[in-house]
Amino acid sequence: MFTLPANSITTKGKTFGIEGDLVLNIYRWNGDDEKNPSINTYHLDKSKIGRLMLLDAIIYIKNNIDPTLTFRRSCAEGICGSCSMNINGTNGLACLTPIDKTEYNVYPLPHMNVVKDLVVDLKPFFEQYKSIKPYIVNDDKPEKERIQSQDDRKKLDGLYECILCACCSTSCPSYWWNGDKFLGPAILLQAYRWIVDSRDNSTGQRLSDLADKFKLYRCHTIMNCTKTCPKGLNPAKAIAEIKKLQVSK
Repeated sequence: MFTLPANSITTKGKTFGIEGDLVLNIYRWNGDDEKNPSINTYHLDKSKIGRLMLLDAIIYIKNNIDPTLTFRRSCAEGICGSCSMNINGTNGLACLTPIDKTEYNVYPLPHMNVVKDLVVDLKPFFEQYKSIKPYIVNDDKPEKERIQSQDDRKKLDGLYECILCACCSTSCPSYWWNGDKFLGPAILLQAYRWIVDSRDNSTGQRLSDLADKFKLYRCHTIMNCTKTCPKGLNPAKAIAEIKKLQVSK
């Protein structure tokens, strides 16, 4: 029988406001007070929020109602990936989530260590990113620049747009259970981006580095990653392409 640890069970938190046409139920946790996480409820008037994206509502709460609320955000344009969180059960970017419902349940990205409230520890995620050498490996020095044909450049479409928000990886059950060994869809998509870059001459080594039963082959093509990507990318396809290259190398 699967049971949650006692200290992970959420409790009812504070309620702010008594009426409004928008309700946000937001996960709150502060490790310093040694209390269980709680869910605070915020009743808001949408007419006061402005742009009517979920991030705007969260910022409004921070600025006007509850300054203790902690979350990440930066560009507010779906470019930086900072405001990734779990929204009504699906990972996404708060800045790209239009307020078209009357109630939202907002949690941190799942199966990640929570630092505080909606902020999770992304250090292991970016250590994995570092491990795939996300840069051109080529000892041949060009006279001016590395030339790339238009056809070769097109191979990077659907790959370079990844903003490393971690929405796909934290929606993947294989990553939940093997996150210390399985690189996860975001990092594998990034790995494929460098594998197919014509300016890189380390394809063989990159494929050898990924030829591991955990790093790559923990992917079971569940497709959660592709379904949840806020940029409309297809990490599952990139992973499948790496597997095909492994067979043909």
